[in-house]
Amino acid sequence: MTKDSEKYWYNLSTGEVEKGFESPAIDRAGPFETAEEAAKAPALLRERSKAWAEEESRDDDWSSSKPKSSADGTDGDN
Repeated sequence: MTKDSEKYWYNLSTGEVEKGFESPAIDRAGPFETAEEAAKAPALLRERSKAWAEEESRDDDWSSSKPKSSADGTDGDN
């Protein structure tokens, strides 16, 4: 296993693949084992973002369907 300083990163500002810590951390996505993987970072980030949004939406739907508690501490089923 290599150190992160020897891995590949995708520069979010320039769209370039970099090896090691060439740019500030805020501009980097990664690390990736190969330059080819790093080049695919935008698609990977879109996929993950979509999956997280779908998961969050499911969580929001679940929490909005739970019964609300009343002020007296009961669940309203009394």
